[in-house]
This record gives sequence, structure tokens and C-alpha cells, in this order.
Amino acid sequence: MGKVAVGLAVGVAVAACAVATVVVGRRIRSRRKWRRVVGVLKELEQSCETTVGRLRQVVDAMAVEMHAGLASDGGSKLKMLLTFVDKLPNGSEKGTYYALDLGGTNFRVLRVKLEGTRSSTLEHDVYRQAIPQDLMTGSSEDLFDFIASSLKEFVEREGDISELSLDRRRELGFTFSFPVKQMSVSSGTLLKWTKGFSIEDMVGREIAECLENAMTRKGLNMRVAALVNDSVGSLALGHYHDTDTVAAVIIGTGTNACYLERTDAIIKSQGLLTTSGGMVVNMEWGNFWSSHLPRTLYDIELDADSPNPNDQGFEKLISGMYLGDVVRRVIVRMSQESDIFDPISSKLSMPFILRTPLIAAMHEDDSPDLEEVRRILRDNLEIPDVPLKVRKLIVKVCDVVTRRAARLAAAGIVGILKKIGRDGSGGIAGGRSRSDQKMRRTVVAMEGGLYTGYTMFRDYLHEALTEILGEDIAQHVIIKVTEDGSAMGAALLAASNSSYPVDSVQLL
Repeated sequence: MGKVAVGLAVGVAVAACAVATVVVGRRIRSRRKWRRVVGVLKELEQSCETTVGRLRQVVDAMAVEMHAGLASDGGSKLKMLLTFVDKLPNGSEKGTYYALDLGGTNFRVLRVKLEGTRSSTLEHDVYRQAIPQDLMTGSSEDLFDFIASSLKEFVEREGDISELSLDRRRELGFTFSFPVKQMSVSSGTLLKWTKGFSIEDMVGREIAECLENAMTRKGLNMRVAALVNDSVGSLALGHYHDTDTVAAVIIGTGTNACYLERTDAIIKSQGLLTTSGGMVVNMEWGNFWSSHLPRTLYDIELDADSPNPNDQGFEKLISGMYLGDVVRRVIVRMSQESDIFDPISSKLSMPFILRTPLIAAMHEDDSPDLEEVRRILRDNLEIPDVPLKVRKLIVKVCDVVTRRAARLAAAGIVGILKKIGRDGSGGIAGGRSRSDQKMRRTVVAMEGGLYTGYTMFRDYLHEALTEILGEDIAQHVIIKVTEDGSAMGAALLAASNSSYPVDSVQLL
């Protein structure tokens, strides 16, 4: 009996050891898997690193590319397109002006009444209209006849029009957010359609002329006084409110920038004359690229999977269209390294399922248990019961990707300021030191939901501006938010160009 008891005790001990070995083994394997997941995060942090030294390299590269793009067409990734806008609104404009904003499946018509003195709030009326799908692929005449009819209906709903003499044509600013070769402040030819439009007979034709012909057919006495894109409109609105505004940046779903350049610096258009000595240049900065930009494996994969590989490289690093999908790709990699999301949801493999507003909500979740992160993972990605430590890891991924984007955007802005001598260094060709010159107050107009709606992005951008410029210079650089510059700015440009019987810009 004693032998049986001893044997039983030994058996129990052996079984206990076996169970303990299994448990310890599982813990060791779990820790190894977790270390691999943490290793993915550390690798991401290293690849996305944006030291001040690296950001200043990006600043220099942006300024150099701007210079090259102004020297010759095709000389830079930056197109540096001439807008022929040489006179920006300053608050002295007076009268009633209109804007047409066409940039997608809807268009807007706006009317603004200017009193001749700068006003913090501009009195205006807006009308929105969806474009029928068949008109997006039909003929140019059908599309512009539809737009002209809507314009006419909007005009006919005016109250007091006594200020308009019978022989005076109403004037319109036309925001046309498609690739255009600008010919003058009020004319340009369509290079290609995007955003679902495909009207073949329109490519290569003069855009304002097509609209004006349609307005004539509809009996509407109106002319296109300015043909602009949305970033130029934002600059116009910013300059109306504050004449120290020298550049405008849009950071939303996409991104672009424009700025006011000296005419004599636009080498590729020698003989260009303007009444002001300057001209707004549309950079199309989404296509900027430099070897100094920190790029990860996830960025490379995203670019390869995109409809436009090797194009819009800067935009894919900083704009709202792409940030969410970079985060998604990191989470996919983490799920491959471990069973932290076991079972893996099929939603996680869907491109762009994780939109940037969702990563902003996770990033800025300040609840103790990160309940918003839990909700988004459950409802949007169908990943239930994610442990708190994993949720914290995902918030950190959002932080790394967003911080990189904001700091690179800040470097781009300083690149513009460096090119025009507003960064305290004297400009790209300047030799003066910071102590030799007095820094002028410099305003950059800013528009776009990524900046206005994402607090952490905005904070990181401002932090980087101060780090790059230094506190003494940064205090003179002001970022001012504009609202609806694409439409309001176009109306203001119609006003600032309406006093000229012919364009003030000419080529000799």
C-alpha cells in the first residue's frame, strides 16, 4: 500500500511538472510573439524617424526642387505651374461677384457681396447641385449647359440687382479642380479628366470658353474673370483677410500648395510681365520627392498597389487619403507575427477600410480603457475583444504615422518660406545670416480637414515648425485657417481682376 501511495504521488508530481512545462512553454511562446509584435512597432518608429536634421534636409530639397521647377518645365518633380494671378484681393474690392466650384460629383455656385472694406465675415449665398452620372461621361456641351442652367436659376433668385447696370456683365471666379494648362488668369485648357469624369471632346479645349458659350446659349450675361484651382482660392481668401499671407496649403484628403513668387524668379517664362511684379505659382507639391523622405515597407507596398505608382509620393506620406491605410498595413503585419487578433478578420485585408478619421479618433481616445479604440476595432474591422495592451499598441502606431506626416508637412511649408526668403535665412540664393535681417511677419493660409479636424496632427505640425525654424523665427510665422477658399477665394479673385479690361499679365 505504501508503494502504491508513493507511486501515485510520483505520478501526480510528474503530471504537475508536465502541466507546468506546458504552461511555461505557452507563456514563453506568447512572450516571443509579443516581442515580435513590439519589434514591428520599433521598426516602424525607426523607419518613420523625423529628426530636426532630417527635416532640414527635406526643407532644402523642397526649395531646390522649387527652383528647378521654375527654371524649366520637366526640370523637377514639382510642376510649378503659372496661374497668371498677379493681383490678390486686399479688402478694397466692391460689388457683387460669383463663384463656380467644380471639383467632383457636385458643384457649388456662390454669390458674395463686397463693400469695399475688409470684413471678417463675408455675406454670401451658396447653391449646391449634384451632377447626373450620364453628364460626367457625355459631351462637354451637355455638361456646361446643365451648369449654365443652374447658374441662371441661381442668378434669377437674386433680390436687389439694381447695382448692376444693364450693359455690365456679371463676373465669375471658376474653381476647376482638374489638371489644366493655364493660359491667362481667366483661361486654360483641360489636360485630362479625373474623379470619374471622362468627356473626351473636352480634353485640350479652353475651359472658360466652354462655360461662357453655354451661358450665352442660356441667355446669361456673365464672364469668367478668373480660372483657378482650390489652393489658389485659399491663398486669395487668406490674402483678403490678411495681406501678409504669402502661401496657402491644403491638407485634407489630398494635398497641394501655392505661393506668391517674384516674376523675375520664374526663369522658364522670361519676358513675363505683371503689374505687381509677382505671380501665384501652383506647386502641385503632392508629387514632391526626395531621398531624405522617410519611407517604410508599408509605403512602398501602398504605392505599388495604388492606381498611380511612383506618382504623388509626398501626398502618399502626408495626406488624409493614405494615413489610415498605412496604419492598417502595419496592423496586418502585426497580426501575421502573432495571434493578437486571432481569428484574423477579413475586413483587415480590405484596402482603405480604415479611414483617417478613424485613426484620428483612436489616436485621440483619452478614456482610461481606450473604449473608442475598442469600438472602432469591433465595429469597423470586426475584431472583437482586443486586450488593452494591444489597443495601446495600435494607438502608438497611429501616433507614429501621424507624427511623421505632420512633421513632413511642416518641412514642406518651411521649404516654401526658404525659397522666398521668409525662413530667416535669406532665401535659397541668399547669403545673409539670420542675425543680418529682420524677420517679416509671414502668414500661411491653411485649409483641409486633416489640419482643422485632427488636433494631434495640428500640434505635431506646429511643434515641427518651431523646431526647424527656431523659436525666434517661428514666432513670426503664423498659420491661419481659411474656410471654403475654393469657392469664396474664386469670387474674390473675380473681384480683384474685374477692373482690368484685359489681363494684366502678358508675355513679350
